Amino acid sequence: MIDQRPHEALRVLGVMALLLLTVGLSLTVGARSVPWSEIWAGLNGRIETIGAAAVAVRMPRTLLAVLAGGALGIAGAVMQGITRNPLADPGILGVNAGAALFVVVGIAWFDISGATTFLWLGVAGAGAAAVFVYAIGSAGQGGATPLKLTLAGTATSIAASAFIIAVVLPRNDIAGSIQSWQVGGIGGARFDTIFPALPFFAAGLVLSLASARVLNALALGDELAAGLGQNVALGRALAAAGAIVLCGTATALCGPIGFVGLVVPHMCRLFVGIDYRLLIPLSAIAGATLLGLADVLGRIIARPNELDVGIVTAFVGAPFFIWTVRRQRMRGL
Repeated sequence: MIDQRPHEALRVLGVMALLLLTVGLSLTVGARSVPWSEIWAGLNGRIETIGAAAVAVRMPRTLLAVLAGGALGIAGAVMQGITRNPLADPGILGVNAGAALFVVVGIAWFDISGATTFLWLGVAGAGAAAVFVYAIGSAGQGGATPLKLTLAGTATSIAASAFIIAVVLPRNDIAGSIQSWQVGGIGGARFDTIFPALPFFAAGLVLSLASARVLNALALGDELAAGLGQNVALGRALAAAGAIVLCGTATALCGPIGFVGLVVPHMCRLFVGIDYRLLIPLSAIAGATLLGLADVLGRIIARPNELDVGIVTAFVGAPFFIWTVRRQRMRGL
C-alpha cells in the first residue's frame, strides 16, 4: 500500500505557501497598489514612505483576516465533526447570528463599549444560539439529524436577524455602523481591538485541537466511540466550546461572515482526509487563506471602493452550499 503521508505534507506546504502569498497580496493590493520596496521600508519604520501608511492600515486588517478566517475554518470543521452534518457551518447553524444578536443588544440597550466586553457578548451569544439550535434539532424522532439541525439553524438565523433589525431601526445613532458591521468585514481593523481577542482565539484553538481524537471517534458513531474509551458527552462539550469561542470571537470583531466554515473543511478533506488531528490545523490555514483572498478580491473588483468580505464569501459559499446539498441528496442522506 502506497504511503500517502509525503503527498499530504506537500499539500499542506502548498496551502501554507498560498497563505504567505495571500498575506503579501493583502499588504500590497488596495485602492492604491504599493510596491514591496515601499512596504519593506514601512516595516522598517521609515514613516515618511507610502509603505508606512499602507502598513499602518493594512497590517491589522491582514492580521484580522488571518485570525478570523482561521477561527471560522476550525469552527466549521469541529461543528461538522460534532454533529456529523456535512452542512454544518457557524452561519448556517445560527451561531453567528446569535453572537451578532447579543452584541447588538448590548450596544443598543445597555450602551456597552470596550473590545473585551464585545468579545464576551459574542461568545455568550454564540453559545446560547448553539444550545438552542441543538435542542430544537434534537427534539422528536431520530434525534439531531443533519436536516433538522440545518432547518433549526436557518430559522434561528432568520429570527435573530429580524430581531436585530427591530432593535436597530429606532436607533438612528447606531443604525449605520451596525448595518455595515452586519455585512461582515475587516476594513476597520485596529490593533487595539485585535490584541484583546488573542486569548480568546488561543483558548478556542487549544480546545479544538484537544478534541481532535474525540472527533475522530465520533465519526464512527457515539456507541463505538464510547466503546473505544472516549467520554462522548464531555468530548462533544469541549469541542463545541472551542468552536463557540472561535466563531463568537470572530463575529464580535468582524460581524457575521458566512460560508467559510462550510467550504474550508470540505476542501481540506480532499488534501488530508478525515483525520481531525490534521484537518483542524489545515482548516485554520485554509480559512485564513480564503478570508484573506476574499478581502483582496473585494478590493480589486470594486476599485476605488471595496466589497466587504462577507459579500465575497457569500458569492463563493452559496453555490458550494447548493452543490453540497445536491450531493447529499443523491447519496440519500
